[in-house]
Amino acid sequence: MTGSGAPAYVAGHALLDGRTAVITAAAGAGIGGATARRFLEEGARIVIGDAHARRLAESTAELAAEFGADRVAGLPCDVTDEDQVAALYALAEERHGRLDIVVNNAGLGGTAELTEMTDEQWARVIDVTLGGTFRCTRAALRRMKAAGQGGVIVNNASVVGWRAQRGQAHYAAAKAGVMALTRCAAVEAAGYGVRVNAVSPSLAMHPHLVKVTTPELLAELTEKEAFGRYAEPWEVANVIVFLAGDYASYMTGETVSVSSQHA
Repeated sequence: MTGSGAPAYVAGHALLDGRTAVITAAAGAGIGGATARRFLEEGARIVIGDAHARRLAESTAELAAEFGADRVAGLPCDVTDEDQVAALYALAEERHGRLDIVVNNAGLGGTAELTEMTDEQWARVIDVTLGGTFRCTRAALRRMKAAGQGGVIVNNASVVGWRAQRGQAHYAAAKAGVMALTRCAAVEAAGYGVRVNAVSPSLAMHPHLVKVTTPELLAELTEKEAFGRYAEPWEVANVIVFLAGDYASYMTGETVSVSSQHA
């Protein structure tokens, strides 16, 4: 890593005190896992979902031991399955009586030149990344509208929804769709007091990214960042905390770039 190092970790300030949040794809060391931890540090109660049951169980147990079993629950969730999405929200309401915040973090990437991309590759990325966000948003809005207590939804988009990158046509199309979905959902949800926004990270480092990306591409992407480094997942999570909290009370339909890219 070159350039400026990551800043000191930011302590919690009770910005989400007493609220109940559901976070998808929240097992492990990526943005979802960092968001789960930051939400707990800010006073929230969380229900986390992930398609990887073993990692989810490990993450749930670790967070429960640190923050209290009464504030942490986990349930396996494949966001392409509407019943599993509904079960995740039902668990939050069963445990805590309400649903205040939803963070739609689940997404699927991959690299394939467009001429070599199969229908299956295209459909899978679109279904998880855009379709999953749609299903989770729809289910959350139905519950929040019926409850009449407002709420917040934060979607995870990506700078590739705005910018071009070789081998990422399916992922870029899905993330651009997440941005458009966010804007339209926000207009519809405003009437019943629900805000819908998105974050758009550029390069946030986590172990899974290292496994699916070549060192050459990581070096190229890192060089585009003005700070000369990738973001730590918790730096993206901090912006999600902001959007989920009261400081963002007049923001809806927005996609906030969490990036230092200059090209």
